[in-house]
Amino acid sequence: MGTFHVISKETKEQILHLVKDEGVSVPQAAKDAGISNTTIYTWLGRTAQGQHNNTEVLRLKRALQGAYELIGKLTTELAGVKKKNRYWK
Repeated sequence: MGTFHVISKETKEQILHLVKDEGVSVPQAAKDAGISNTTIYTWLGRTAQGQHNNTEVLRLKRALQGAYELIGKLTTELAGVKKKNRYWK
């Protein structure tokens, strides 16, 4: 079994930046950092699963809530129009 090393958050972010944004290959980044390819692939898999995309999820939830509120207001207005005009179908 291999040796366990703690890798700081800053180092991890630097390595992921090199791989994702600078085009450095995973094997090269792993070799330069002295860690295994598997470690970097694991990090990449976690980021691909959306662990760093919480702000987008929150933005979409707020937009959806706004749409629900608008639908509720329009439904209430439509009900009022239907009451005033008994011939409304």
